[in-house]
Amino acid sequence: MNIIITGASKGIGKAIAQQFAAAGHTILLCSRGEKSLYDAVADLQTRFPDSTVKGMVTDMRIQEEVKKFANWCLKHGTTDMLINNAGQFVPGSIQEEADGILEQMIEVNLYSAYHLTRALLPSMIHAAKGHIFNICSIASLNAYTNGGSYSISKFAMLGFSKNLREELKTKGIKVTAVYPGATLSASWDGFDIDPKRVMEVDDIAKMVFAAATLSPMAVAEDIILRPQLGDL
Repeated sequence: MNIIITGASKGIGKAIAQQFAAAGHTILLCSRGEKSLYDAVADLQTRFPDSTVKGMVTDMRIQEEVKKFANWCLKHGTTDMLINNAGQFVPGSIQEEADGILEQMIEVNLYSAYHLTRALLPSMIHAAKGHIFNICSIASLNAYTNGGSYSISKFAMLGFSKNLREELKTKGIKVTAVYPGATLSASWDGFDIDPKRVMEVDDIAKMVFAAATLSPMAVAEDIILRPQLGDL
C-alpha cells in the first residue's frame, strides 16, 4: 500500500510510520524540518528494508507547499492511506494568548489536513478505496484550562473528520478520527511530566495500525486513548 503520513519525522507520526514500514508498505512522509525528516527516512529504510520510505520537506502551514507534496505523492501512485498527523500545540487562554495564535493553530492543525485531503481525494474516489486517519486530540472532545486556540483548532478537526466520514462512506473510503490524550511526544517538550503519567507514541501507532487492518465492511470511526490515570 501507499501510505502518506504528515508530521512524520518524530513522535506519533514516526511511530505510525514504523508500524507500516515493518509491514513492508511504501511510506511517503513529510515534515518541516529537513534534517529530522531525512534522518527518520534513513532510519526507517535501514531497519525495514522490505519497505520503501521516502520523504519531502513540507511546511504544512503553506497551501502551495501542501499542493506540491500532494502532487509528489500522486506520482508514486494512488493513495491507499492518508494519516493527517501534522499539528502543533501552543498552550494558552483565549484572552491572554498572543495575536495570531488562532490563525497559526488553524493553519497547522486544520488547513493542512483539509488541503492535502482535497488534493488526494479524486484519485482515492476513482479507485473506490482508501482510509483517512485524522489525528485529532482529547482537546477535540472537551474544553480544558489553558487549551485556548489549540483546542478550538482540534474541535474544528473533529468537525472536518465527521463531515468527511459522511461524504465518503458510500465511496469505499473509510475515515477514522483519533483522539489521543497526553502522549510522550514533542508537544510536551519543556514540561515537567512524569513519563509514567502519559502514554507512549507506540500506543497510538498500534491502534491506528489495528484499525487499518479491519475488513472492508468495518470502520473504527473514533479511537479515544487516555492515560490510565486520566487526562492531565
